[in-house]
Amino acid sequence: MKDSELETMRKSFNTVKKRSNDIKDSQSTKRLESRVREIKRYSIENNSELLNQALESFKRNDIEVSIAKTAQDALNIIDELLKHYKTKSIAKAKSNTLGEINLKGHLADSGIDVVETDLGDRILQLKKTDNKPVHPTGPASHLNISKITDIVNESLDVNVNPEAREIMQTVRQDVLNRLKDANVGISGANAIAAEEGSLVMVHNEGNISIVSLKDLHIIVAGIDKIVPCLEDAISLVKLETIFATGNYVTSYMNVISGPSKTADIEKKLLKNMYGAERVVVILLDNGRSEATPECLYCIGCGNCVVHCPVYNAVGNEFGFNNYLGGRGVAMSKFLEDDETCYNSGLYMCTLCGLCTLNCPVAIPTNEIIENMRKLSTDVGFYPKAHGIIKDNVSQNDSPY
Repeated sequence: MKDSELETMRKSFNTVKKRSNDIKDSQSTKRLESRVREIKRYSIENNSELLNQALESFKRNDIEVSIAKTAQDALNIIDELLKHYKTKSIAKAKSNTLGEINLKGHLADSGIDVVETDLGDRILQLKKTDNKPVHPTGPASHLNISKITDIVNESLDVNVNPEAREIMQTVRQDVLNRLKDANVGISGANAIAAEEGSLVMVHNEGNISIVSLKDLHIIVAGIDKIVPCLEDAISLVKLETIFATGNYVTSYMNVISGPSKTADIEKKLLKNMYGAERVVVILLDNGRSEATPECLYCIGCGNCVVHCPVYNAVGNEFGFNNYLGGRGVAMSKFLEDDETCYNSGLYMCTLCGLCTLNCPVAIPTNEIIENMRKLSTDVGFYPKAHGIIKDNVSQNDSPY
C-alpha cells in the first residue's frame, strides 16, 4: 500500500476507536462479550450437530440448501443455478466468503457483471487494480475523498465534485441502473440460526434489501456461521456491530427464514410477492472442518486489525484475500495451504498479542501464529538467506 493510503487508513481506524470506546467499555457490552464467546465455543465444538439441525430447518422453511466441500464446489453450484436465470448482471452484497471463492472473477469469465451494492465495495470495484479491502466493514477506508473522486469520474465517465454526498448519489444511481434487469441477488450471512433455519444479515445502507428482492437470492456462508438459535445469532451480530462501527445496532437487520410468500387470497400460498421466489443457501466448508477451532470464533468485526501495529504499518499486505491481519494469515493455511500461509505474512507478526486483547471473543491469534510457524518450518517454509557468499564460502540457509 502507498504511504498516503496507509495514513488515510490509520485516520479512519482512529475514528472507529474513538467512536466505540464508550460502548465497548460498558457493562452490558462486557456481558455480551462473555455470552458470545460461549456461543461461539459451543457452536464450533458442536458444529456437526448444528449443521444437521440447520439442514432440516432450512428444508422445513422451503429454503434450498447445498453443502460445498470446496470453493470450486460452491462455484459449480452457483453456475448450475444461474443456468435457469437469463441475467447479465447480479446484485451482490458485502461478503468475505464470496471473496474467498473469487465469485466476481469466476462469473466475469462467463460475461456476468457482479455489481457490488455496498458503497465501499463498489468504489473498490471501480478502482479495478489494487482493490483489496482494508477492513471488513470499511473496505475503502484507505482512500481519501480526492482519490475516490478520481476513481468515480474515470470509471463512470462523469464529473462529480470531491463532495461525499454527490459521490454517493452518483454511485447509487449507477448501481441501480445496472441492476434494473437483474433477477439474481447474492450475499453472505453474518450468522445462521440452526433451530429456526434463519439467516441474519446486518447492514447500514439498505443494500441487502435490494439483493433479497430479486427472483433468486443465493446466500453463501461458512459452516462456522451456524449458532444454536436466533437469540444467539442476534447477540453475535450485535457484538460485531459494536466493535466494527461503534454503534449498538446497525440501521438494518434482515432475518431471512424462507422465500417471499403470501396467503392473503383465499389462504392460497403464493410465492414471489415482493421478495425472492427462491432462497438457496450454500454452506461452505473449504477447510473449516480441519481448522484450528479458535480460528473459527471470529465474528468479523475487524477490531484486531484496527489495533495491530503490523497491519497499521503495512496495511492489507498482512493477511489473505479478504481475511485481514493475523487471523487471515492463520485461516489461509486451511483455506489454501502452508505456502499461502507463509506468503500471507506468517513471519510479519510480532506476536505482541494486541489482536487478542482487542478481540471481543479473545481469539489467541498470536499463539496460533506461533504454533503455525513451528509447523511451517517442519515443511520448509521459513525465512531463508539464499546463496550468501562470503570469503568464497557458501553459508547455509538460515531461518533468521
